[in-house]
Amino acid sequence: MNETHHWVSANGGHEMAMTIAGNVGKSRGGGARTMEITNAPLPGEDSVAEQTWHAWSRVQEGKSRDPGMYYDSVESPPVDMGDPDQLRAGIIAARGDADWLDVEWILSTIYSGHMPRSRSQRMFLNQLVTAEDQLISPQDWDACAVEARLEDGDAVTLGFDGGRTDDATCLIAMRVRDRLVVPLGVWEKPDGPAGDGWEVDRQAVDGAVRNALERYDVQAFFADVALWESYVDAWSEDYRDCLVVKASPQSAVGRDMRGGLQELTLANERLVSAIENGQVAQPGAGTPLGLTLRRHVLNARRRPNRFGLSFGKPNRESAHKVDAYAAMLLADLARHRLIESGKSRAPERSGSVFFF
Repeated sequence: MNETHHWVSANGGHEMAMTIAGNVGKSRGGGARTMEITNAPLPGEDSVAEQTWHAWSRVQEGKSRDPGMYYDSVESPPVDMGDPDQLRAGIIAARGDADWLDVEWILSTIYSGHMPRSRSQRMFLNQLVTAEDQLISPQDWDACAVEARLEDGDAVTLGFDGGRTDDATCLIAMRVRDRLVVPLGVWEKPDGPAGDGWEVDRQAVDGAVRNALERYDVQAFFADVALWESYVDAWSEDYRDCLVVKASPQSAVGRDMRGGLQELTLANERLVSAIENGQVAQPGAGTPLGLTLRRHVLNARRRPNRFGLSFGKPNRESAHKVDAYAAMLLADLARHRLIESGKSRAPERSGSVFFF
């Protein structure tokens, strides 16, 4: 299966890939295999190569059963493409043992200006860089990775974006003092037959939310109310007295993302700028949930509106989810509101009485 980054629905690539998979699946004793040879795909184009990358990513996240896939990608490290020496080193790193490739000729091709920077990165550096409308680049997100971890009792804000069947349900914590983002739970529809009739386990989600509220010093909690109205009402009723800042005038926890477009747009611009400037910390790709958060963040696309820059999925029907990014945005908005309020939790009384 050669150059599967060009295999898309419009040219019959998806149908061809399914036909090949069906024929391989019927081979006696599993004696047949397929091999894909491809450049890095264009994220959001939904090519066969991108589908393979997403399938492999979900296996790494522990969200799909391992089908026996072997994934090998030789990529250039991040380089300054304006520096010929760095670019030359990147090309050499990406070509591996394909030493018949003419590095100087590739260098001149990149500098000729005939293709966008992102295409040169995918074709010659084998870097999985996104479309021109990507909200956050992989390099900017990965540069925010730190070794720090969330500890019991840390002062945090929470963000929640819930789905029911197709959309993911996500709970994100953000530590107040250093803007450390930690995914506490991401529930997604499984791939394949396991996803038929799937619905998120609401009791498990409710338990995770309540565990977070008991385990950490949660000072603000912003939850999108859509599809989760009764749960959000219950969380608000049970924990409103523990929260320093309320999510909205109507609810201590509920924050409807279908309204307040201007505030959410400004919050998105603030968060994107913070990530680009290294002012957000994230635990990296060392855990399955960290990998899932990274995938959702990199799926987000730029969506300008009359107030500025917002975000969205690659398209309305896209299977590439961004719900963890939405939950992170709500957690960051909650943190911003907390800091701007100037409020802090009153210190707990010791219970001791002193007489003078």
